[in-house]
Amino acid sequence: MSYIDGFIAAVPRTNKDAYHKHAAGSVAMFKEFGATRQVETWGDDVPDGKVTDFKSAVKAKPDEVVVFSWLEYPDKETRDKANEKYMSDPKMKELGSSMPFDGKRMIFGGFHPINDTGKAGPAGYIDGILTAVPKANKAAYREMADKHAAILKEYGATRTVDAWGDDLPDGKVTDYKGAVKANPDEIVVFSWVECPSK
Repeated sequence: MSYIDGFIAAVPRTNKDAYHKHAAGSVAMFKEFGATRQVETWGDDVPDGKVTDFKSAVKAKPDEVVVFSWLEYPDKETRDKANEKYMSDPKMKELGSSMPFDGKRMIFGGFHPINDTGKAGPAGYIDGILTAVPKANKAAYREMADKHAAILKEYGATRTVDAWGDDLPDGKVTDYKGAVKANPDEIVVFSWVECPSK
């Protein structure tokens, strides 16, 4: 079964081109180590929330945009081996030293897809979602996600993915659990909807 590494970061608006170049420069390395797909999305319609939202999740400043991105791997074992290689590869150290954003506020973690419908194609437009779900409600969430996916595809979505939190490290500044104010009995779900265009 596939495995997802999800990332959310705050990037200065003025660094959009630099971020694009940075992300494009990492594709070959991630694929060399086993990733099958890398998607980077630049925040467009990111609303303020009443309790949580993407901007507060990464402590975004007024001049920053939220980036929602992920890597897809064929399975967790491939992802874990890739992460070991990243830590010792000089290319990764170089990427880390040239990040055009504050890496301390980047949220990252690993997820098992529990719903993945449709085909992964060129990313036209992405709706990204983070939510906290009681661990005991995994089956009920999967059932709801399957129904939701069918409706979204009726209205033009090409793919929907809901991925159940698995390897979610605690961060010093930000992390997934804090992003959605997850309780100890809850897990974070990283989801997205792919559409051909906005």
